[in-house]
Amino acid sequence: MRAGHAGYRAPVEMSGAHQEDEDVKVYGDSQSGNCYKIQLLCALLDLEHEWVSVNVLAGGTGTPEFVARNPNRKIPVLELDDGRCLWESNAIINYLAAGSALLPADRFALAKVQQWQFFEQYSHEPYIAVARFIAKYLGLPEARRAEYESKQAGGHKALAVMEAQLKQTPYLAGGQLTTADVSLYAYTHVAGEGGFDLAGYPAIRAWLERIAAQPKYLAMA
Repeated sequence: MRAGHAGYRAPVEMSGAHQEDEDVKVYGDSQSGNCYKIQLLCALLDLEHEWVSVNVLAGGTGTPEFVARNPNRKIPVLELDDGRCLWESNAIINYLAAGSALLPADRFALAKVQQWQFFEQYSHEPYIAVARFIAKYLGLPEARRAEYESKQAGGHKALAVMEAQLKQTPYLAGGQLTTADVSLYAYTHVAGEGGFDLAGYPAIRAWLERIAAQPKYLAMA
C-alpha cells in the first residue's frame, strides 16, 4: 500500500459510535452492495447486530412482514429493539456511525460526506450497481444486454469524478475515512463484475487498497 498524498493518514482504530446499547437487526443480502455497506461499517466500528437474510429474487421483500418494515420493498432495513425501522443504506450507516470518527460533527464536513453519498445514489449506483446486477445476478441475458451496455458510459463518468477527487485527497471527503468512503467502496470495489475495468483509475485503486487495509475490514461475502 502506498501513501500517495501528503495528507494521507495511516489506518487507525475507530471507536465511539453512539449505539445507546441498542440490539439491532439488519435485513439484507450479503452480496448486495447496499447491504454490504452496513456489514463493513459495523465491522469497522465493532458494532454488534443480528443479520437476517432476505432473498430478493425469491420475493422476500414482498411479504407482509417485510412490507410492514419497509413499504418501499427494498433492502437493507435496520430494525431497532423498540421496533422502529430505518431504510436506505446511507441513512442507516450514518445513523450507526454517529459519534464515531467515520461521521464528522462539523456541519460543513458532514455536508461533504452527504454530498458524496448523494453522488453515489444518483450518479454512481444507477450505472455501476445495475450493470453488476444484470451481469452477476441475471447472467447477462440477451434481453437486457442493451441496458447493460448503456450503463457503461455513465459508470465511467462517475469513476472519473472519483478519480479526480482521489488524486487530491486520500479519501473522498478529505484526509479522513468517512461513511462517504463506505458508501462508494461497496459497489466500486466490485465494479469489474459489471464490466468496469479499473486499470485506468490508479487513484481509485490506491483508495480501495487503503480501505481494505483498515483494522477490522470485512470483505464482501
